[in-house]
Amino acid sequence: MKWFCCQLGAREHYAISRALMRRESLGCLITDAWVPPSSFLAKICGRRLRNRFHGDLREARVMAFNSSLILFEMLARARALNEWKTIIARNRWFQRKAACFLRSQLSTLSYQPVLLSYSYSALEPFRYAKSHGWKTVLVQIDPGPKEEKIVAKEAARLPALANEWQPAPAEYWASWREECELADRIVVNSHWSRDSLICSGVPNEKLSVIPLAYKPSDAGDENSEAGAARLYPDRFTSERPLRVLFLGQVNLRKGMARLLDAARILRDEPVEFWIAGPVQVPNATTVAIDARVKWFGPVTQKQTAEMYRAADVFILPTLSDGFAITQLEAQAHGLPVIVSRFCGKVIDSGGNGIILEEPSATCIAGAIRDCIADPSQLRQFASASRLSDEFTIDTLAQRLGDLGSTL
Repeated sequence: MKWFCCQLGAREHYAISRALMRRESLGCLITDAWVPPSSFLAKICGRRLRNRFHGDLREARVMAFNSSLILFEMLARARALNEWKTIIARNRWFQRKAACFLRSQLSTLSYQPVLLSYSYSALEPFRYAKSHGWKTVLVQIDPGPKEEKIVAKEAARLPALANEWQPAPAEYWASWREECELADRIVVNSHWSRDSLICSGVPNEKLSVIPLAYKPSDAGDENSEAGAARLYPDRFTSERPLRVLFLGQVNLRKGMARLLDAARILRDEPVEFWIAGPVQVPNATTVAIDARVKWFGPVTQKQTAEMYRAADVFILPTLSDGFAITQLEAQAHGLPVIVSRFCGKVIDSGGNGIILEEPSATCIAGAIRDCIADPSQLRQFASASRLSDEFTIDTLAQRLGDLGSTL
């Protein structure tokens, strides 16, 4: 069985295509940009496009639309489209290009492939595939409409921090629902996503939970130290505080308002919060001005690895995530994790970290106080923090093979 994979962007470092390549099941990767390191484009383009390649797919058949993508992005900037209009226009552009390529391949194929595509950019390719009797697999990148409702509620609760947040237009969800109808199977990365989609009316029998895969070298952190002994003091002090790292998009969905509230609650405790990533919450620095918070902004891959190694515990009080791969990155560095239960299940609470029953400021502060009070517990968590075989490319390849056998 051969799979055609439609992927807009470099999500998860092309993990699904790499897994299928490992099984010799990848017929073609169809993506917006593909920039081999030796190419002329790699020498002149920005870092964003230079990341559009993976060595595991060096020998794969890849169809990309580099020139068309560059033209699209230039026109989108010139037209000054707002965020949602740009997202929808980009999704439609990619769908048209992918569907056109599929039509050009019909006469050359001696088999009917499985067509896999990621949510919100799958509709036109799926329409084409179903009209020719192909099987279709939708990879759902988030918990869908339920997540939007959660974020909307948080934005209404904290309008000063909402940064003009807007829900997706109705057409966005209408297209998504048609994608779900056309999909023979829908892959979600966590039980949280599965339950959220069921709440939104997606049939349970279509859903398959397949967690993300991660390899340290994917993020340039080959020198990760999972399993290595971390140095924790016998007690935390103002001179040597507990170093709590948040890394990712600094927004309401990730629980940033709750985390800043917890930082204020703990302002007199020996704890320091390191917040790294693009800040999408207005007035975030002033909100936590009386707390011990260090803001780093966007960081490079090298800086990210250094922060994972230097921190004492990683925190992710997310209100909703399809999976949250930062958990795996932290585990790759042997870093204990405090995380909400509204994302992928990576942490064994009390084993290699702490799962928050609710991502409230009170619960967050309580978990951090427990870490401050007992550094030996953090040592135990750190010794158990390592990547599980459950999240490897080989495991992903096996799960995709099992899924394919049911189509």
